[in-house]
Formats: sequence, C-alpha cells, structure tokens
Amino acid sequence: MTLAPVSRDPSLVRATLRALMVPRRLVPIALVAASLVAAQVSLSRDPLGTPLSLLMVVAFVTLAPLSWRVLFPEGLDLAHGAIRLVLYVIVGAGVVLTLGAVVPKVTGMGETFLTTRPSLIVCGMLFLVGGWALARDIGLEESLDRERRRADLLVKEADQARLLALRTHLDPHFLFNTLNAIAEWCREDGEVAERAVLQLSSMLRTILSGVRSSTWPIARELELLSTLFDLHRMRDPNLFTVTIDVAGGAGELAVPPLVLLPLAENAVKHGPAAGHRGEIAVSVTRAGGQATIRISNPGPYRGPREGSEGVPSVRERLQSAFGSAARFDLRAEGERTVAELSLPVGAVP
Repeated sequence: MTLAPVSRDPSLVRATLRALMVPRRLVPIALVAASLVAAQVSLSRDPLGTPLSLLMVVAFVTLAPLSWRVLFPEGLDLAHGAIRLVLYVIVGAGVVLTLGAVVPKVTGMGETFLTTRPSLIVCGMLFLVGGWALARDIGLEESLDRERRRADLLVKEADQARLLALRTHLDPHFLFNTLNAIAEWCREDGEVAERAVLQLSSMLRTILSGVRSSTWPIARELELLSTLFDLHRMRDPNLFTVTIDVAGGAGELAVPPLVLLPLAENAVKHGPAAGHRGEIAVSVTRAGGQATIRISNPGPYRGPREGSEGVPSVRERLQSAFGSAARFDLRAEGERTVAELSLPVGAVP
C-alpha cells in the first residue's frame, strides 16, 4: 500500500496560524497556557522553568494543530489514516520529549513541574488531543466558509439563469405578430417597417445587455418598457395610451435588469390586448429611503393565473436582490389592475 503524500502547502501553515489568532480560539488557549505557566512558576525552583514552560506552550499551540492538518488534509483516503495517526503520535512524543527531557538535560536544569514523568505524559495527551481538536475546529470552519461562498455563488448563478430565461420571456405571439406586421409593412409602408425593425432591434439589444448586468438605472428599465409599448401600438396606435412619470429623486433608483418587463407584458396582454382599452400608467416616486414603482392597466384584476411565470419571477428576483427590504403587490383598483413595487433607494442588488 502506497502512503499518500503529506501536504506541504505553505498557505496551510499561514491559514492555521491566522485561525489560531481568532479570539474565540485564542482566549481559551491563553487561559490553559496561563494555567500551565503559573503552575510551572509556583511549583518549580529552577529559574529556567518559566522560559521552558513558555516555549512548550508556544510549541504545543502551533505544532500540534499544524501537524494534524499537514498529516490529515481534507479528502484523505481513510485507508491511510492509521499510518498517519502513528506519525502524528510520533511527532507529539518527539516534541514533548525534546522540550521536556532533552532541553532540560542539555541546559543542566533541575527538575521542574512540567518535566516530571507524570507531567510529560499529561503534556503528551494535551498535544495529541488539543492539536486534533483545534485542527478539526479550524478545518470545519474553513469548510463552512467554503460552503457559504459556494451558496452565494449558486445564488448569483441562479439569478443569472433567471436573467437568461428572461431573454426568452417575451410573449412569442407578440414577437411573431410583430415580425408578421413588419413583413406586411415592408410591402405597404417601408418607413413604418424600418422604424419597427429598429425598435425591435433596440429592445432585444437592451435585453441582451441586461443579462450581463446585475443592476442598472431605472431609466434604462423604463426605456425598455417604452419600446415594448410602442411596438404593441405599432399596428393599432389607438389600442392604448401610455404615461410614464418619474418623480424627482426617484431616478437614482437601481433595479435588477428586466424586472419590470413581465409586469409590462401582463399590463398589455390582460389589459388592452384583452379588449380593455385605456391608459397604461407607469410611475416612479420616492419617499425617504424607499421608491415605489407602480404599473396600472385597464381591466380588473382576476387574481393569480394558473401557470403564470412572470409574477413569480418578479417576486423571486426582488427577494434575491433586496430580501425583506422590497415589497411587491398585485391588486385590483376598481376596473384597473395595479402592480406596485417598493424598493430601497441606493441599495445595490
């Protein structure tokens, strides 16, 4: 059986030493160390007993967890665990005997509290058990940090996936009808056809650029909505009217790209396109640290629609970007439907 190589990663040494300096570890280590040093000072007559106890404490605290982490890296094949455990015991015994027996003999020290045989056995157990406990604690903390970073990355990737899905969220019937209308206008009115192509191209380009951004100004979002409404009215300019109003100060709002697009599509689809002619109104206002975005359309709200993906996607993206600081409400106001978002101003999604 071949022994797996021992880890010699210098970053492991630095990471271990930094972890030992964390207060939640350093404080209990200092208390135990102070107790050993105090016992050595009070129960030993040799003046070299104090520096020896300090040397032993420093050696134990640094070498014990470090040697365990070097010998037992993450992902180690358990088949090699017994051999490495023997090596760990040898390292511990070597450190304890060197500092507790060899050094006193070389320096001519008299007997001290920590250099007696019972004390050396206790020190050996402290080295082995303490080193294992500290190393395991540090390793588990590092694993938890990695999992947290991985979770954050997965959240970002999920949000990116939702953005990619929004690229294809546009109602296919709307796109097909627009393209068919452009084909007709090419024969009947080239100028209108050209304008429609440019507007559709601009809209799709904006959508694609939004996928690459985590946030953009509310002005770009409203520009996208305006283009969407213009394309819907291209065939029938009298189908509905549009008002977009941004109050002073609300223009600073940053929003997740394309977050309003599903609501604007619904406003047309379940309003004017469903026979409820009238005004689609979009407003952005600010009160203190909160901004309110309101999209209303003619036609009464009939409640959640089975199989709808647009509204749930808006709720999920707001939750992902702002957490509990954002609110979303979809309700009826008389014969109109209102979608209202409340977002924190200045927050970066």
